Amino acid sequence: MRLGLRLFFAFFLINGLAAFFVLRVFMVEIKPSVRKVTEDTLVEAAYALAALASTDMASGALQRGSDSLFAQQLAGYTQKPVQAWIWDTRKSRLDMRITVTDRQGMVLFDSTGKDLGADYSRWRDVYRTLRGEYGARTTRDVPEDEASSVMYVSAPILVDGQIAGVLTVSKPSRSVQRIVDSAERKIARGGLLFVLLSAGVGCAVTWWFVLHVRRLRSYAQQVQGPTLNEAASTAATAPVAVPQMPGELGELAQAMDNMRKRLEGRDYIEGYVRALTHELKSPVAAIRGAGELLQEDLPAQDRELFAQQVLDQCERLQNLVDQLLQLSRLEQRQQLHAARCSLQQCARQAMDQIASTAQQRGIGLELEGPDSTGPWEQGLVVLAISNLLQNAMDFAPPQSAIHVLLGPQTITVADQGPGVSDSLVPRLGERFFTTPRPDGRRSGTGLGLSIVLRIMHLHGGSMHVRNTCPGLSVTLDFSRMDGERH
Repeated sequence: MRLGLRLFFAFFLINGLAAFFVLRVFMVEIKPSVRKVTEDTLVEAAYALAALASTDMASGALQRGSDSLFAQQLAGYTQKPVQAWIWDTRKSRLDMRITVTDRQGMVLFDSTGKDLGADYSRWRDVYRTLRGEYGARTTRDVPEDEASSVMYVSAPILVDGQIAGVLTVSKPSRSVQRIVDSAERKIARGGLLFVLLSAGVGCAVTWWFVLHVRRLRSYAQQVQGPTLNEAASTAATAPVAVPQMPGELGELAQAMDNMRKRLEGRDYIEGYVRALTHELKSPVAAIRGAGELLQEDLPAQDRELFAQQVLDQCERLQNLVDQLLQLSRLEQRQQLHAARCSLQQCARQAMDQIASTAQQRGIGLELEGPDSTGPWEQGLVVLAISNLLQNAMDFAPPQSAIHVLLGPQTITVADQGPGVSDSLVPRLGERFFTTPRPDGRRSGTGLGLSIVLRIMHLHGGSMHVRNTCPGLSVTLDFSRMDGERH
């Protein structure tokens, strides 16, 4: 199960259980709470009415029935019309019953007129009140029906400080049941709304958390260190911004960035050293073999041959070291020292650097096309063209020509050599990748085109290679950077 679903279900379960138990407590407490409030009200009503009935009880008017002022005032009060809104509950009838008993428990007055003369002395409320205790009871009119319950509360009628009778007020439970039912419905609706809101909040929190975790995952995937062959490309060296996140997630993102900075390049350096070691093995082995042979007595011609071999391999090592240092410096650079310069001037400067070598090999250098200028770093542009010319000379046959063609923000170096296989064209520019020369010997260090690629990346340009049959054509396109600057 995905992390987001786990978080959502955990959040929903916790909130659902909390809502269930809270609602259950509310539901269980509603009826007792309403009954407590009702009993409290009945107690006050009973004591107030008992105080009013004490005068008639002392004069004996209550014992005579209709002669009692108290009886006359309360007679038929339940039949009086009433229209009252108690919050959102409508009350249209008075259903509180009032009874008065003497000190023997015999009913002297009943607001409903049903139990006049009845013996209430055995009812708990009357019995306890006559003994000077608090008297109250709840009795069902129908034993099997809880809804028929009636609550009774009694108060003593005092005459000269002595209990002369008992006044009892009663109220059926059904009169407050509507209030209980209304409260339960409201709580149920509130609970359902709470659960739905909890689910919504859970979804929002889960989505927010998973979104930031995915951003962290995407960032972690993007900042993986480049491989040896990827490091020259634009995508591999493009900086990745640290995602901005709140709280601990932001601290985690920053910690990941710090870790990336500490670990960045380890795989790349390992591959770099491994490839470099492989490149150094051949010239070192050749120098060692030639050195061992030079220790013996050799004819002058052989000694000269092996000595030249040592010099050639040393030169090869020197070139490798120089180009590695150049590439390392270029990879550390993040910006150019650009100034307006001419592609034609850069091309002529690069051609002048190899003119003597080209003349010795019988290779002509030809420059054609209109000049272009742009915000480029002249030294790097010259270095890139020089590497292309040197690479072309390694493959150009004697008595052939190398053409340098200028175009709008572009320069192309084309030779008349054998070219390369189409399957190998995408690999040109990889570090230490070389193809055999026409005479079968290994060519160069495999770093020249890597340097060119890095220079073009710094300039925001690109390098394009294609076979021209015969020969190979390499085009440097500076137009993207020029367009950005202007």
